[in-house]
Amino acid sequence: MTTQELAARYRELASQRKVNEIHDGLYHDQVVSQEPEKAAAMGMAVVTTGLEAIKAKGAARRATIEAIRNYSCSEPIVAGEFFSVVLKQEVEFKGKPPVSLEEIAVFQVKDGKIVKEQFFY
Repeated sequence: MTTQELAARYRELASQRKVNEIHDGLYHDQVVSQEPEKAAAMGMAVVTTGLEAIKAKGAARRATIEAIRNYSCSEPIVAGEFFSVVLKQEVEFKGKPPVSLEEIAVFQVKDGKIVKEQFFY
């Protein structure tokens, strides 16, 4: 898959919140995930390496969520081996009032797979 094709497929799956399909179909086994430094204060690892570790990180995060009210993924912007999207969601964490979250996600693609993801929020 080209970066453009992968970006379009990512958006299609993300818009349907099909996280497992994204991970299993689009990610390299040794993918690296990078969160902003402030993620450490929320109990999240700043850097996670490997697909299984990223899946575990996502499962732990989803376990803290009571409900997702709205979710959207923008059209991707593609440049070379990178693409980015804006992700927005209204989330109710367990025992807390709903909050609106917005982030930019940047992905690096090599040999038709995502090898790095980085989030800005």
